[in-house]
Amino acid sequence: MIDIDTSLTPQAIRPAAERLFEVSAPKIFALQKRWDPARGAPVFTAGGRYTSRGWTEWTQGFQFGSAILQYDATGDQPALAIGREGTLQHMANHVSHVGGHDHGFNNVSTYGSLWRLAREGRLTIEEGERHFYELALKVSGAIQAARWTELPEGLGYIYSFNGPHSLFADTIRSLRSLAVAHQLGQVLMGEQDRKISLLDRLLRHAETTARYNVYMGAGRDLYDVRGRVAHESIFNLNNGSYRCPSTQQGYSPFSTWTRGLAWILCGYAEQLEFLQTLPEAAFEERRTKAQTLTAFFEVAAATADFFIQNTPVDGIPYWDTGAPGLRHLGDYLNLPANPFNEYEPVDSSAAAIAAQGLIRLGGYARSQAPELGTHYLAAGLTVARTLFSEAYLSTSPDHEGLILHAVYHRPNAWDHVPPGRKIPCGESCLWGDYHARELALLILRMARGDPAYTFFGR
Repeated sequence: MIDIDTSLTPQAIRPAAERLFEVSAPKIFALQKRWDPARGAPVFTAGGRYTSRGWTEWTQGFQFGSAILQYDATGDQPALAIGREGTLQHMANHVSHVGGHDHGFNNVSTYGSLWRLAREGRLTIEEGERHFYELALKVSGAIQAARWTELPEGLGYIYSFNGPHSLFADTIRSLRSLAVAHQLGQVLMGEQDRKISLLDRLLRHAETTARYNVYMGAGRDLYDVRGRVAHESIFNLNNGSYRCPSTQQGYSPFSTWTRGLAWILCGYAEQLEFLQTLPEAAFEERRTKAQTLTAFFEVAAATADFFIQNTPVDGIPYWDTGAPGLRHLGDYLNLPANPFNEYEPVDSSAAAIAAQGLIRLGGYARSQAPELGTHYLAAGLTVARTLFSEAYLSTSPDHEGLILHAVYHRPNAWDHVPPGRKIPCGESCLWGDYHARELALLILRMARGDPAYTFFGR
């Protein structure tokens, strides 16, 4: 269980966050200089050098989005140039990508970040460039929403790259693409010019995910543990009935892949920030605004509590809560995570994603339940303190990654195992590095008293 340091403040973490961006800049420039775009997007490191893995091109937005975050945090103009040029040259295919569920990762991290900076007055651009970003975001959100499986009872979901039967936990974070497109006034045009609300699909996807991918420990879930997450839910497309939990990257359908848990925690927390800005009339289709916010908060809080309870004291989780080798690690939840053990890897990328979710959830909750809000905020800062420490921050100029000890796909054995080791360790992944930068930027803005960092701007 995380040993939450309630004395922590964003100001206390600020030096470590600033240090992260000092380390970050040379890595962005080095990867930009070495990487050949013909090889696809960089995904994870092997021996300290980024490599690609052809599965889906879901990480390219993190490559150029990281450079934009570097500018956001430090004003680094050469980093901004990498982000803008990379977005222009390489991201168009992702805008029109009909085969994946990752529009929120790829396009909001690039087009969305540039649009947000302009909206905040942090980036001066011509009107035509702003319209270019907005058009990309509108199309991206609509295409993501079109990847849709209809279910009974008014439910439905954006289906994963596995096919229309498959609902992934990860996709909750791609709802940001629907949110931004809705914010820009976009709808999805269906058969016979039917106008389909992107906000309605966002809300229905979130409701379906909450019902089937997140266990609440009551009712249908009485047999299970509150806050546990299934990576994937499978449906019978003949009648829309739910069939079973599944997983692609976790140990089993009945354990929790911790990065899937982190996606849920972070995704619902940031949607709470977005939804509370909308007028009451926007929620007329299904629930009231108050009911919607309450439902989203219940899911975010359940997963936050599960993460806190099932993560070692320093805030870095092992890759899956049911991984079989954990039994060899003794009382591992009451010890700091050990990335160099011989049995199961940790996943620092899950920590980076979850920490952001905890901080956002804490900020949302503080106005309604101050003690609970302070609890989640302190938990997120505790994780960040560990993640930004020398144990996880990759300071070597010979290592292209930023955050060490990440895991991509343990069941497929895709991760690099160093010589003399039995499990993956010492490597980085692009989404872990990106979300560590997002986390550091979130904390820096809080510490400086700047406007809050959100995907939709202010």
